[in-house]
Amino acid sequence: MDSALGIHRLHFAFTATFHYIFPQLTMGLALLIFVLKTQALRTGRAEYDQAAVFWTRIFSVNFALGVVTGIPMEFQFGTNWASFSRAAGGVIGQTLAMEGVFSFFLESTFLGLLVYGRQRLSPALHWFSSLMVFVGSWLSGFFIIATDAWMQHPVGFKLGPKGEILLDSFGTLLGNPWIYWQYAHNMTASVVTASFVMAALGAYYMLRRQHEAQGRLFVKTGVAAGMAATLLMIFPTGDRQGRMVTEYQPATLAAMEGQFDTMRGAPIALVGQPDMERLELDNPINVPRALSFLTHQRWTAEVKGLKDFPREQWPDNIPLLYYSYHIMVGLGTVMLAVMAASVLLWWRGMLFTHRTAMWALMLVFPFPYIATTFGWMTAELGRQPWLIYGLMRTAQGPSMSVSAGNGIFTLLGFMGLYALLALLFVFLVYREVERGPVEASAGVH
Repeated sequence: MDSALGIHRLHFAFTATFHYIFPQLTMGLALLIFVLKTQALRTGRAEYDQAAVFWTRIFSVNFALGVVTGIPMEFQFGTNWASFSRAAGGVIGQTLAMEGVFSFFLESTFLGLLVYGRQRLSPALHWFSSLMVFVGSWLSGFFIIATDAWMQHPVGFKLGPKGEILLDSFGTLLGNPWIYWQYAHNMTASVVTASFVMAALGAYYMLRRQHEAQGRLFVKTGVAAGMAATLLMIFPTGDRQGRMVTEYQPATLAAMEGQFDTMRGAPIALVGQPDMERLELDNPINVPRALSFLTHQRWTAEVKGLKDFPREQWPDNIPLLYYSYHIMVGLGTVMLAVMAASVLLWWRGMLFTHRTAMWALMLVFPFPYIATTFGWMTAELGRQPWLIYGLMRTAQGPSMSVSAGNGIFTLLGFMGLYALLALLFVFLVYREVERGPVEASAGVH
């Protein structure tokens, strides 16, 4: 059963990681498209409307791929994680159903109006369509985060006579303190992704001396939104999410930080390698007392180390958790530096003629995708070995009748199919990029 459990975990990890490539861009783009449509309505300038139309087309491709790759994840709860579904379906079924019935249909309906209604709707109604796409997209994110937050910090439930987990308070479920900072952090990260993608494409057009007016607009919008979102991603959203981990999952915090010993005035390790045999961090570069201050707002506060937690409470893979967290933080720091440098050059009137800055903006766009992937790995690895933290172990959740061989067979099938979908996605996006914003706008007419 251990091998089957490993395959089930790998299967879901693969499908979830591939799927999230798409919604993280659509959720961020939904906000930026709404901003562009608002500017178009407020100023009457055609370039804002052309930019919104172009990015709506990119949004549509991402949205379609997100739907296609998201639906199998819903089925995996029944095929690969039937025991979990039977036990917790009465709770998570609420938020997952609301995501599909309310937010998905809201977003998809108004996306159709946004794509095909530009010549049929008034400017105000077309702007309203962009608002509803934004609301639907972010509402979808909320219900998904609410589901994950309950697994991280279960509230509002009671146990039934057969041990099943029943919803006791819907208000408590949606008022889970874990939700709000995780949601704010996740959605801010999606804006970071969209901002870097928009700035990268603008820089690409500037370097090619093609669609330069739109390229400048893309760079300006991406840099302005990216600077604000990157700051918010670090503080307060990242900081407050870290405090949630400190309060409700202290063993996870110790593993993330490589803090093996309990101490007052605990340092933060900028780099280092966890040695799980000697239970210490090799070659650390520390910032003295910083961990105590960030987690408890006191320089001399005590931070509990992993050695003082029972072994059964330790995350399953501490080195991978530690590296995932530090890669996320490191890339976040790099992204902040890139945006800060871009803002400085913009302020000095040098950004759009500075080829090195344009190259940097163009080449750095994968960083948000990588950072977000490792951020989710941090969250999910940190919850292990619990499927529902403190309530249900991961080993108790899989489908007992699905063998490792069946899991490998379907996983290989998904890998092949998703490889084809990835090629299709690249082709469709490349085609839109080559057509450019002006041609895309003309095509809607």
